[in-house]
Amino acid sequence: MFMIMNLSSPVLAFFITIVAVFLVIRFLAKTSVLHILVRCWRSFEDKFYVYQIFKVPQFNDLFLENQLYRKVSTYLASLPAIEDSDFTNLFSGSKANDIILHLDKNQEIHDSFLGARVRWSNERYCEGNGKRTLVLRLRKKDKRRVLRPYLQHILSVADQVEQKSKEIKLFMNLEMNPSENGRWRSVPFTHPATMDTMIMDGDLKNKVKADLELFSKSKQYYHRLGHVWKRSYLLYGASGTGKSSFVAAMARFLNFDVYDINISKVSDDSDLKMLLLQTTSRSMIVIEDFDRFLMHEKSRDVSLSGVLNFMDGIVSCCGEERVMVFTMNCKDQIDQAVLRPGRVDVHIQFPPCNFSAFKSLANNYLGLKEHKLFSQVEDILHYGGSSLSPAEMGEIMISNRNSPSRALKSVISALQSQINSGDLRGPGKVDQRMTASRSARSSRDETGESGGVFSQESSVHAVREFKTLYGLWRMGSRRKESMDLSSPAEKEDSQKAA
Repeated sequence: MFMIMNLSSPVLAFFITIVAVFLVIRFLAKTSVLHILVRCWRSFEDKFYVYQIFKVPQFNDLFLENQLYRKVSTYLASLPAIEDSDFTNLFSGSKANDIILHLDKNQEIHDSFLGARVRWSNERYCEGNGKRTLVLRLRKKDKRRVLRPYLQHILSVADQVEQKSKEIKLFMNLEMNPSENGRWRSVPFTHPATMDTMIMDGDLKNKVKADLELFSKSKQYYHRLGHVWKRSYLLYGASGTGKSSFVAAMARFLNFDVYDINISKVSDDSDLKMLLLQTTSRSMIVIEDFDRFLMHEKSRDVSLSGVLNFMDGIVSCCGEERVMVFTMNCKDQIDQAVLRPGRVDVHIQFPPCNFSAFKSLANNYLGLKEHKLFSQVEDILHYGGSSLSPAEMGEIMISNRNSPSRALKSVISALQSQINSGDLRGPGKVDQRMTASRSARSSRDETGESGGVFSQESSVHAVREFKTLYGLWRMGSRRKESMDLSSPAEKEDSQKAA
């Protein structure tokens, strides 16, 4: 108090004024007075500008839905400013926990684009029998500069919002039946696989994600080149290596519907073309076990030329933003003309389970980042040449998830049984492993005009005989040490498992 009394009167008055303004602002912010003042100022400002009005009715004169009305409604619902509107309606969305905001009638929402301020309102006009219309108010001086780019911006944002919020569907082709309307039947696509849950090399996964993202944003680039806006992938590897799960992960990453074509239910080449014509844009078209078809093509009604036209013929341009996916167990015996760029742009290899993939599986399925038995698994995979598919290893871990140690011992037992049975060590198996290793090395990380090849190096390595013997001896030593350190009960369980 003493300090304030010693201040000069102008300084004291300034200090009191600042405090008073602060208190008034705090009071106005918590009441409707500030809102009223803002509206009065905007109304006063509008008197000095000439506005042009554009209406977007919900239906036309024939009571057909105006697609632009739906797009604008979706765009406005995505704006943060809709929460500041005087009245906002809340609706439940198509997905669980989805809440959609919509303007109430005769309410306004403000937006800005390229420095211009615009206003939207949701009105009902009597002469249209109560039909709703969205009204855009734009300053006349900004119309030529802003209107068309702004509408294109609305369409682009609305497409992105709809794509993210839509429910993915799986379409399956039925056998031709004159009484049926259409060949496709759909069910909700509920496969839980995502890019994050896929067990694969991290660099490879990031390459695929970047490739898919770049494709989804390249419409103008493809059109400038005169190319159809589509991308095709070949997923090849033994059964159980994760090809089908990766298809699901790609679909969820892009939020595309999946059209799974069963060629056995296709009557001829014309029928195959008709199936393609009945697919939609922003979809994934999948043909699994494509190598089986190519190897037995002569016994089928659908010809190889029909499939090649399906892959890159004139009919493939009827629709945009499509991803075609073909899966194979092995591509070595397939004619390279079938797999050339344009027909197949990206090759992705799915090898058997290596030690890195095993550790990821153990972490996901068993919650183990380290364990004393990991080194024994690594020795078998690296030196013994034995390997299970990720699906086989995952099933063993799921069955023994209550006991991580028992799960790892079961994996080791399965790998050793594979070696003892001669699955990878019989006559000619070493040559096959050497061929597979050379093939993997030659195809790894290739990119260029011939098309991208994203592949992981196979865990089935060609090793010299003395190295194999040393590895097997080392495995036996480690197993003996682990049995010596274990309890009598664990010894008995291990002996039974062996």
